[in-house]
Amino acid sequence: MAKTDLARLRACVGTEPVLLVSVGQQQGSVPREQGAWMGVTATTVIGTVGGGHLEWEAIAHARALLSDPPQGPTKRHFKLGPSLGQCCGGALDLEFVYLPSDLPAASAQSLFQRLKPPSHPVVLFGGGHVGQAIERALRPLPFDLMWVDSRDEIFPSDIEPSVITENMSPVQDAVVDIKPGAFVLIMSFSHAEDLDVLLACLMRQRRQGDLRFIGLIGSATKWASFSNRARERGFTDAELAQVTCPIGLPSISGKEPAVIAASVVAQLLGFLRG
Repeated sequence: MAKTDLARLRACVGTEPVLLVSVGQQQGSVPREQGAWMGVTATTVIGTVGGGHLEWEAIAHARALLSDPPQGPTKRHFKLGPSLGQCCGGALDLEFVYLPSDLPAASAQSLFQRLKPPSHPVVLFGGGHVGQAIERALRPLPFDLMWVDSRDEIFPSDIEPSVITENMSPVQDAVVDIKPGAFVLIMSFSHAEDLDVLLACLMRQRRQGDLRFIGLIGSATKWASFSNRARERGFTDAELAQVTCPIGLPSISGKEPAVIAASVVAQLLGFLRG
């Protein structure tokens, strides 16, 4: 579920009645995974449990419950067949939970913690046009971003509040602060900085082996130069094989920042899906 949906739900819970609809047990082909949710108010729908007639039915039922709140959670079973105008062929349970406008703060906080989507650390070196496009592309997705650049006042003012920004020189010093399991994207304004960051990441991999992905923006010529420089410093071909350069999906071409960002973020999502 998108981080932006959770922020919208936070703004509603405790100020007006909300009916929380969640996907429960399921069989066969269904449009959303277990735990997916949407919040329904008298005028607003936040999130989605799969769209189509299933969601239309769920919204109508949720609004009926808002008018006559149940004492506790209730469930409805749906078969995704001709009666719903859907041919998925599966079936699922939807759970309906009424959240009153005076929901205690402790209960609301517990709810938000439970609904918070799993997130994965991304460290982005470079605040230029492509870096800014990547930050925008990551906003609704299950990633936590740390953004690093050696230049002052490079980061735009409209970034997500959850993004951690670091102005650091030398920029490669930030590598020691990267969370284990992070995806690292290297695309600074300077090839010299890119090389310094890359070498620091390779050294960390040699010592700790805890970076999930190291991506370097650039051409085959850039990578040939960088890999030769890394070999001169003692890194092996096996260690260099941990670097993806150029980054992005080969099937998505184009040099516009938004296209590169879409390609790179799709590549990261592919890693999450195994």
